[in-house]
Amino acid sequence: MADDVSRNVPQEAKSVSRGVSRKDSQDLSSERQHTNNSSRNASDVSRDVSQSSKSVSRNVSQPLAANVPTIRMPWNSFATPLIGKGVRWAARVTKHGGSAFPGKVIERLDPTFLARTLGQLPLGVVLVSGTNGKTTTTRMVASMLADLGLKVFTNPTGSNFTRGVVSALLTEVNLAGKLDADIAVLELDEAYAVHFVRQVKPRYALLLNVMRDQLDRFGEIDTTARLLSHVAEVTTGTVVLNREDPRIAALASKVPIGTEVGYFGLADELKRYFPSDDDMATTVSVESNLAGESEESVGPANESQEPLTGVDKDGALSKNISADVTLMAVGDHRATFRMDDADYATGVKLEGVYNLYNAAAALAVVRAVQKDAKNLALSPQTTIRIGSLAARERAFADADNAKLIAAVSQVTPAFGRGEIIEVNGSPVELLLVKNPMGFRLSLASFDPAGADTMIVINDEYADGRDMSWLWDVDFTSLRSSGVAMVSGVRAWDMALRLGYDQVPVDATDTSIESALAAFVGGNPGKPKHIYCTYTSMLKVRSALAQVANVADAGVGK
Repeated sequence: MADDVSRNVPQEAKSVSRGVSRKDSQDLSSERQHTNNSSRNASDVSRDVSQSSKSVSRNVSQPLAANVPTIRMPWNSFATPLIGKGVRWAARVTKHGGSAFPGKVIERLDPTFLARTLGQLPLGVVLVSGTNGKTTTTRMVASMLADLGLKVFTNPTGSNFTRGVVSALLTEVNLAGKLDADIAVLELDEAYAVHFVRQVKPRYALLLNVMRDQLDRFGEIDTTARLLSHVAEVTTGTVVLNREDPRIAALASKVPIGTEVGYFGLADELKRYFPSDDDMATTVSVESNLAGESEESVGPANESQEPLTGVDKDGALSKNISADVTLMAVGDHRATFRMDDADYATGVKLEGVYNLYNAAAALAVVRAVQKDAKNLALSPQTTIRIGSLAARERAFADADNAKLIAAVSQVTPAFGRGEIIEVNGSPVELLLVKNPMGFRLSLASFDPAGADTMIVINDEYADGRDMSWLWDVDFTSLRSSGVAMVSGVRAWDMALRLGYDQVPVDATDTSIESALAAFVGGNPGKPKHIYCTYTSMLKVRSALAQVANVADAGVGK
């Protein structure tokens, strides 16, 4: 079945290559060919890494070197870190190739580098994947584990192909190829997660959701669910699933014997805020069926329907499944989580109600890691004898739920995901949108009243070429305030879509730079919301960096 998926993913990529430039097409072809070669060359490595993980689980008191198997390496592997760092330096100086370019080079020169390096980690790998929330949730998990005392490696830029992970590793390993970390928390694209797990078997997998996204790559959402099933099939420790997403919850049947399954979920009264992909209907079709009713009577498209969330494909209610972490209540930068039959309320720095559910997911997988750490906890005498690794594990294992909640309360938004940049005395909030559900939840989370709104839509490969999903977003909440500016490659498509929802648009400009200058220059001091797809978000951040203090996200322009 894994072979079937590996054949399907390149086939899906072929449909994309027809709509991109010759260079992009060649890069995609090269990526596919190399990844397949890497997977074949590293098949032995995958087994070795898995055995290494099991060895650590059985006896963490053994020296780490004893748990790292001998791996057949290319003759030039000794030079891999030096070459990779050199390529990375050259790429940054010349501003060519982007953040993942060094990884592309090293994958060709040393196909076993990824598995060999991650195989050093005593607590293994946490893999995070799904349609929405990968980058923010990965940031949450990594931040929480670090706050609780572990040394964590992660891919912070959101470059979530295998080459992106390799590039991130090159920034952290020393010239001898050693990685100073206890555990890795990695975000992987749904399709490239399949390639990753053929090289490295994760000890933990956190699978968030399945929504329509980049239809030109994945097709319909059942295809995405099948891709994620391959992650569940090879995870060696614990798979954490979204109880309220029927396609994700169904992946429990794919988990191998010996691997545990955990869940994160919602209180019943919150489920209406998180409709499943099956619940969505277009605003236009709903309103056309409400002939004779006043405009004011029209609410969100899903309110008149019985929510389908919480029901698996066999019709069983998800509330019969016990969740390790449940989101019980939400408020303005506040959330209440239930763990071990007790409720914990906390303030949070995250933006948007959807990120509070991501926080529940992060808590669930951190608790899974902690459970294993407790099982591996050593006596104080042994801790003193073998040093800092065991001491960190013990401190992490001893952290109670209150400390976990304190850790989640300190997590800040990932770049472009509720990130706030001060420009001309105005807080400018960047809100990444890339599929119907993500856009809907963002619109529901940020009140347009008292703020100026800009929407920037591109259709480059990283955004997905097919923009038809915009017709599945309900924009009626913007009717009263209107949209001050629409920009990006697909600006006129977006303006047309808003017109069908009777949302007034003040200006349309396909040039992001000029449109952004006009938008942030107007109404100084007034809050501003910018909804943007991935590549347009990078361009918006780059343009804002010319006039404001913008943190370096480490990604290519």
